[in-house]
Amino acid sequence: MQQIAGVTATGTLGKKPTIAFHHPMTVQNNTYAILQKGNGAAVNNGDRVCAQGIALNAKDGTELMSTWEKNTPDCSLDLEANSTNSAYYQVIKGQRLNTTIAFGVNDSNSSGTSYIMALTLVSKSKALTRAEGTKVSDVPSDLPKVTLASNGKPSIDLNGYKPTGQLVSQTLIKGSGGAVKSTQTVQVKYTGWTLDTSGKLFQFDSSWTKDQSTSFSLDSVVTGWKTGLTGQTIGSQVLLVIPPSDGYGSKVSGKIPANSTLYFVVDILYAS
Repeated sequence: MQQIAGVTATGTLGKKPTIAFHHPMTVQNNTYAILQKGNGAAVNNGDRVCAQGIALNAKDGTELMSTWEKNTPDCSLDLEANSTNSAYYQVIKGQRLNTTIAFGVNDSNSSGTSYIMALTLVSKSKALTRAEGTKVSDVPSDLPKVTLASNGKPSIDLNGYKPTGQLVSQTLIKGSGGAVKSTQTVQVKYTGWTLDTSGKLFQFDSSWTKDQSTSFSLDSVVTGWKTGLTGQTIGSQVLLVIPPSDGYGSKVSGKIPANSTLYFVVDILYAS
């Protein structure tokens, strides 16, 4: 990534900085500048990083957005060599908490707004790669049976289960994180199964294939996911049995036949 010249930050480390630059300024995507060197722990591969942000209009320096006032840092960055944008990975990896980094954003929206995004790395935690918590001991015996490979990838045995037409949301592992809200985006690993037209169980999708997580807004998925995951806690593993009325109904969806009951095992890694 190319560096941005002429942007400075002053103020106490770990507090909202004062950002200054001569404007109007022309900025380009994938440009950056280290404005303040932090004094906290180093950020490493596998960390989930929380950052407070300020967006400043490159044309006149006005503040467009700030998370500092309401203390609402963005904690969605998982620093992973195989999934984080390589350029951003190289800039952030090894930086210390309380570091402030400016990124140039040349927006392609209708107003053509370009801005400086100044991110201060304020905290970190180890990012989840699979469900972690307490195994639930009282799972009903008549539900499908889930077994896990050594890396956490699930497999399922229907165990003679007969769908009732009702949504089932059964916690298998109870995580210790916050409860998922219906309006949030969840970061998950999941596998989905259903029956083919001959009645044979088959896997139609899995994020475990590439051993990478996937993010979904609960407002953009089938009703069974939104209802079944709302209230579950981060770190949990959940078995969802989704009837057609909460899935794809009478429509064919990709490999999924019409009027299918869907079976999912979902590891909830994060929600925002």
